[in-house]
Amino acid sequence: MLDKRAQILLKTLIERYIAEGQPVGSRALSRFSGLELSPATVRNVMSDLEELGFIASPHTSAGRIPTPRGYRFFADSLLTVQPLAQAQIHELEEHLKPEYPQRLISSASQLLSGLTHFAGVVVAPRRVSPRIRQIEFLSLSEKRILLIIVTSTGDVQNRILFTRRTYSPSELVTAANYLNQNYAGLDFEDIRSRVHEELRQLHADMTELMTAAVEAGNQAVSETTTPYVISGEKNLLDVEDLSSNMSRLRELFALFEQRTSLVQLLDISNRAEGVQVFIGGESGLAPLDECSVVTAPYEVNGQVVGSVGVIGPTRMAYERVIPIVDITAKLLSSALSQD
Repeated sequence: MLDKRAQILLKTLIERYIAEGQPVGSRALSRFSGLELSPATVRNVMSDLEELGFIASPHTSAGRIPTPRGYRFFADSLLTVQPLAQAQIHELEEHLKPEYPQRLISSASQLLSGLTHFAGVVVAPRRVSPRIRQIEFLSLSEKRILLIIVTSTGDVQNRILFTRRTYSPSELVTAANYLNQNYAGLDFEDIRSRVHEELRQLHADMTELMTAAVEAGNQAVSETTTPYVISGEKNLLDVEDLSSNMSRLRELFALFEQRTSLVQLLDISNRAEGVQVFIGGESGLAPLDECSVVTAPYEVNGQVVGSVGVIGPTRMAYERVIPIVDITAKLLSSALSQD
């Protein structure tokens, strides 16, 4: 799509903008690109790049800044990844030792944050979903019911169900007895696969309660079996590109607390090989529109079980962040796979 000259100028512009955070003018590009081009020729190429959507011109400046499309092309085609310094590799190896398995996940998250100065996140290995020992319902008000789940591991989870009608105490006992008699000893995935068909045999008025209980229970248990550890969120408060928009920052921190959406995004990298880079809106999550997420899957004994990642502004030094994420994932895989 772009000739060599345009690629060099785009690469130079993005690298200067990442380093300095200021719109880049044609004179600076002429000076730093290594091409013997006049500022007028550079301006013509810039106009072409702007027309193609790779760069944009802020109202307050004659210079240009990269667009998400420009960053995407840069990350895919122009990026020269810098190998990590031996001291950084040694630091990662020192903190990701197999003799401290219980600390590996949090250590990896803290290292990602410390080395990049952004937010580091690690999705922990999925544990086997616990089986259900007992379910109870407790009426809180006319249309609010407390669902109590006791798992085979002794863990107790509570969820509030909002129903369209009021259930009597005897109906709640009947529903709990039905679930306990038919589904105790199963995990919620097994229950979900069976319950839809079997609930047709029940009175329709009870189906709503049963279905709501299964969905809420499955969510409650899955949240405890798919934790993630995030470190260095406060670093993002110091990033000028993000701190200028406090409402967006609040949305971002709310996303970190939600768990589910962010885990789903990071899980995408589990289905891909190597490092994945999500730039701006590519994540599909509005709070990340001005951020980039760099992720990589990690394995235990050859099987992908989770992912590591860094969340920062779109104006990040990708050539540094990508190898940090890549090597952290590899070292975590090695440490967790030790017998």
